[in-house]
Amino acid sequence: MNWLLKSISFVFHPIIMPLLGVIFYFSKSPRFIPRDVIEAKIISLTILTIILPILLYFLLKTIGKTKSIYLKTTKERIIPLLLNIIICILIVIRVLPSNQIIELYFFFIGILISNIVCLVLAMLKFKASIHMIAIAGIIMFALSISLHFGKNLNGSLALLFLIAGAIATSRLHLKAHTNVELIFGFCIGLFPQLLVLSYWL
Repeated sequence: MNWLLKSISFVFHPIIMPLLGVIFYFSKSPRFIPRDVIEAKIISLTILTIILPILLYFLLKTIGKTKSIYLKTTKERIIPLLLNIIICILIVIRVLPSNQIIELYFFFIGILISNIVCLVLAMLKFKASIHMIAIAGIIMFALSISLHFGKNLNGSLALLFLIAGAIATSRLHLKAHTNVELIFGFCIGLFPQLLVLSYWL
């Protein structure tokens, strides 16, 4: 059981969630978007949201600024969150500007807000669950896509809630977070996406 819960935390690591949200959008959107544009966006986001953070993590680990990819202490979180905020700003300026794909632009604005809130809490020595922030953001974005395009995505939403439950269970079982940290994390991921919803729905 322990290996299964560890696997859930690893497979659904927050680092992959933004890219999953983008892939979800492209798979569900009825709009015509040229294939080469989709591929270019996905490649760019893979580099910026997965490859670059992994390289930065190894750099931080080498210089002793972090010990684990799960960022177990609030002190370990500060520099990675700052770097992630910079990456999000770069994405909304260069990769997904507001005049191209408005839904994804505001999806990343929501992610940016979540990262800023999480950073502030880390500075205040509170460790909100980044796993829950990530999955909650995708759940709200998926619900927004369903409303925006008038599509029945109940199956996808049910699966996402199931994943959220599995992640929460794994984080509790592994004693990585308390109930309060999980709830705060879910709210920090959910409400920024809800906040920007009126700008594009």
